[in-house]
Amino acid sequence: MASNPVPAGARCPGPSMQDIIARDGDNPPAALREERYQFLGDADLPYSRVTSEAFFQREIDQLWSRVWQWACREEHVPQPGDYTVYDVGPYSVLIVRGSDHSLRAFVNSCPHRGMQLCPSGSSGSGKQFLRCPFHGMSWQLDGRLREIPCDWDFPHVDPAEFGLDEVHCDTWGGFVFINLDPQAGPLEAYLEVLPEHFKDWDLAQRYVAQHTRKVLPANWKTAIEGFLEAYHIIATHPQALRTAGDANAQYDLFGRHVNRFVHAIGYSSPHLKQRPSEAELFEALGRDPASLPAGASARAEHARRLREELGAQLGVNLSDVSTSEMLDSIEYFLFPNACFFPGVSIPLIYRFTPLDVDHCVHEILLLHPVPEGGERPPPAEPIDLGIDDDYQTIPDFPLGFVLDQDTENFRRQRAGIKASRKGAQTLGNYQEARIRHLHQTLDEYLAG
Repeated sequence: MASNPVPAGARCPGPSMQDIIARDGDNPPAALREERYQFLGDADLPYSRVTSEAFFQREIDQLWSRVWQWACREEHVPQPGDYTVYDVGPYSVLIVRGSDHSLRAFVNSCPHRGMQLCPSGSSGSGKQFLRCPFHGMSWQLDGRLREIPCDWDFPHVDPAEFGLDEVHCDTWGGFVFINLDPQAGPLEAYLEVLPEHFKDWDLAQRYVAQHTRKVLPANWKTAIEGFLEAYHIIATHPQALRTAGDANAQYDLFGRHVNRFVHAIGYSSPHLKQRPSEAELFEALGRDPASLPAGASARAEHARRLREELGAQLGVNLSDVSTSEMLDSIEYFLFPNACFFPGVSIPLIYRFTPLDVDHCVHEILLLHPVPEGGERPPPAEPIDLGIDDDYQTIPDFPLGFVLDQDTENFRRQRAGIKASRKGAQTLGNYQEARIRHLHQTLDEYLAG
């Protein structure tokens, strides 16, 4: 996809995200200086894409069986014999660390009579081999057949051909990815710009400090759409208008599978009729306005203090981290269902997994840098939230109030979609371009 400048009038008048980053003057990574927008059309998207059982089944059959998707973190399976099960729709994949320390993935189904080798969603450690709980057949950790009880009754079975059904498995950024398609291309090609852009943001050198899983009353695409644009801040998160340059956000479309927004924090919304003073902005950022040095930028000073505070808290040196990396909401979307935030103060990772046409699971990982010179902490155990549970009930969970505002929208949106006579959503050309990008890539898979 060729890089194109944003057409005149296609974004909010006033400073662009690139203008804001340039004013910071602190040499951010080259990836943050890129712009990649392309007009993708303006046709309405039918609501049947998120309400139709038949459409949902096409996604199960033609999408989830063919795409690379992250199943777990490497730190979830660090030692030989460690395993975890990843489930999506009817598919279940068993990821195992072998005695040779290699990671492998297998269809979680016994070749004998289909029994799950490990329960859905389970994980554990210390396995010497994989054993079916139904009849006791077993396999080595590399998938080779180990034993068939009463093997005299199976003279027709060739042991060399009775191994577990292996699934493509690869890693990037500390994440373990799987692809159920036997003809899948390499993960590196699927990731497009991510390896190059994230060379300065090594997610493999972070650890899972917190992990939540929440059921949402929304189709998986509707849920993702709610996190692909900053346009909703003016109505859903009005408390953020003093500190978030929502309409100044930059939207980038990279290739087929990757898109991004860069959304300024520490810069007031252009929706405000009167922008706050630097002291008022500093106070809105949670700082003592009297402590702002004369003539200083609230954004720059807030970032400077965060470098010191978070650096000390996390045990890392943040002195060379740019203001944008410290403050801004920088979100990369990897089709079909993952969002990666490379920033320091917003260290989020999202995954949206379908349950049925009306429900999905939203997982959030907080990835903190591994302390310099220290050991990697063990990954946090997942906290499961029901459909009516609030993020604010989780102690020390950042952005809980904001996330509750986001998820509160989904129930009413689903009801409104089903009540609609218009029968389709109308998207903005720039601020909601990532949503259209998601749907266009989906259509390519469904047409293949």
